[in-house]
Amino acid sequence: MQASKKPLKYGFLLLPHYSMLGFSSAIETLHMANWVAGKELYSFCTIGHEKKEIPSNTGVKTVSDHLTQEVPADLDAIFVCGASTVLKNESQTLEIWIQNQSKKSIGLGGICTGSYLLARAGLLDGYRATIHWRSLANLRDEFLETIVSTHLFEVDRDRYTCSGGTAAMDMMLFLIGKQHGMTLASAISEQFVCERIRTHEDPQRIPLQARIGTGQPKLVEAVQLMEANIQEPLSSDDIAFHVGVSRRHLERLFKSNLDIVPSRYYLELRLQHAKQLIVQTDKAITDIGALCGFGSAPHFSTTYKGFFGITPREERTKIHTKNVSTVQTDKKKRRLWKK
Repeated sequence: MQASKKPLKYGFLLLPHYSMLGFSSAIETLHMANWVAGKELYSFCTIGHEKKEIPSNTGVKTVSDHLTQEVPADLDAIFVCGASTVLKNESQTLEIWIQNQSKKSIGLGGICTGSYLLARAGLLDGYRATIHWRSLANLRDEFLETIVSTHLFEVDRDRYTCSGGTAAMDMMLFLIGKQHGMTLASAISEQFVCERIRTHEDPQRIPLQARIGTGQPKLVEAVQLMEANIQEPLSSDDIAFHVGVSRRHLERLFKSNLDIVPSRYYLELRLQHAKQLIVQTDKAITDIGALCGFGSAPHFSTTYKGFFGITPREERTKIHTKNVSTVQTDKKKRRLWKK
């Protein structure tokens, strides 16, 4: 994708009970791109199938600009906005319609569970794609030719899929950065009061209960205790006591369901939280170590390096260097575009 002289035009196909948050996160980002740039970089329209009035998951109804049979011929991409849960009874005519759109050499995207319609139409075969975590199993089990990831979003050639919610904004910021530079994308993010632009490598935060099912309430309770006590870690004996099981039983729960011992799971949880603070905040490294339950800076640094392969300070330096490099690259691109 390269910067284009003409505004890019995106169509948003709204399925019944589509996710309002996912849809609005996408179009608000495009609108803000125009506002920050001071010119029209993007335009968009809404599309309905068979009916122009489409209810969202909140009950708010949208009157679409076009029906599928009258969609403008100059669209650069179409994004399917799905419901919070997969709707498997979409009409066959809609599936045929989206297949016909793929023959026009335009981009196709899925927001929230919109990816499911693309996969069912065979349009994600051989592509990396993602979907909301509640529907990951559906996508993975039903469409073996699709390379399913648990990331927030995936951009694979001319296929753009995201997990929904605010991840739609991250995906649009990524596309805007590719098309018009990261300086613009960062300025949009600042307008939305976002701490950082999440990348396609960021994983969805899949609740533990969704990963292991509802049959292990004691394990879920133990993990929730760990998550609530990052700064002052509890011992395995304390966790077992509060959950109401023996320490040995607690260890069996973790080993059989997560293939890890409780103490190691707790440590990794604290280290992941520490990395998040290093990447997303300007807090001092020593303060971050203390906030994550490490008694001394050397212990924090050694443990962090043992898990991530670099020290906390090296992690922060890497992030700073990457940001500086991105800004410099963006300046070079703008000079080239001006020429």
